[in-house]
Amino acid sequence: MIYKVIAKSQFKKLVQGLVRENQTIAPKMVDRDRNGKPLYQFKQVHSYEEMDLDYTVTYSSVKNFFLPYREELSRFSFEDADWEQKIEYRVNPRVIIGLRPCDINALAILDKVFIEGPYPSPYYIARRRNTFLIGMDHMPLDDCFCESLNQHALRDGCNLFCSDIGDSYYLSINSSKAFGFLKNFKTSDPTERDNATYIERRKLIKRSFKTKVQVSGLPSFLDIEFKSPMWDKWGNKCLSCGTCAMVCPTCYCYGVEEEIDVNLAASRKERFLYSCNAIDFAQVAGGHNFRPDKGQRLKYRFYHHYRGFAENADEQICVGCNRCGRACLAGINPKDVINDLRMETGE
Repeated sequence: MIYKVIAKSQFKKLVQGLVRENQTIAPKMVDRDRNGKPLYQFKQVHSYEEMDLDYTVTYSSVKNFFLPYREELSRFSFEDADWEQKIEYRVNPRVIIGLRPCDINALAILDKVFIEGPYPSPYYIARRRNTFLIGMDHMPLDDCFCESLNQHALRDGCNLFCSDIGDSYYLSINSSKAFGFLKNFKTSDPTERDNATYIERRKLIKRSFKTKVQVSGLPSFLDIEFKSPMWDKWGNKCLSCGTCAMVCPTCYCYGVEEEIDVNLAASRKERFLYSCNAIDFAQVAGGHNFRPDKGQRLKYRFYHHYRGFAENADEQICVGCNRCGRACLAGINPKDVINDLRMETGE
């Protein structure tokens, strides 16, 4: 990785250049909540002024720019005794600016499933490889617990990462594309003072986390408490709405539907994001449901996030953003569930 320093005025010019030449997505204030606090979402923008790079958190993550809520996988046309299939997964180059470390790390987790896994997705790969990512650090919110999962610091997954060191950004350059683009703008090598300021900034962010979640040994506790009545306690609160999965940056469960035109001349196959908390998620042909109880479904969601299975076996996929906790209409928060689990085991 290469490190440079860029003045914020030069960074603005860099972003303006990207906006002129590419489809650009960035955090933008879209509304205010009932308390008057701004609500942010990643949206397409057409100028630097439309962005709010000092945003707190977006309601949902950038996952949906790589795994849309619904997407067409293929289209079929039928004529006489023959048929034709059409598949498209081309994506125009685009830029996403302002991602936080936990959201970038979440994309790296999805990469392991949809790029490095046994069944790579060409749709995901096309979007991922045609997206230039610029990340930015931030001070943590009171209820996020990224630091507990070691997701508060960037490991990999973006082209360029910016750390605020006052009048400048400390840049971590992670791709040849980013390095080549920066040649058009004035940057400098970090001085000893820049390095010291950067280190202090990282220390400040780490010690500013107010919410701590003890996740050490959690996979074992999940196994030990597999039949704990605690799951029914929390499951009875669950509305089975799936909101948690929709806002989560790493939930990737999906369903597939095929729709056939009434004239039988064409059909299309679509994939849609789904949730393991939905009532019919484990229902199969014949009407049998392998997870009929809400407590069971909630338990398996926590298993997937904190113990892992299938493509992410033995790897926790939660990044601690707590979007699910904020969005849950029933007030189910990961920290409370994990603490309850530890009390069950006497920890």
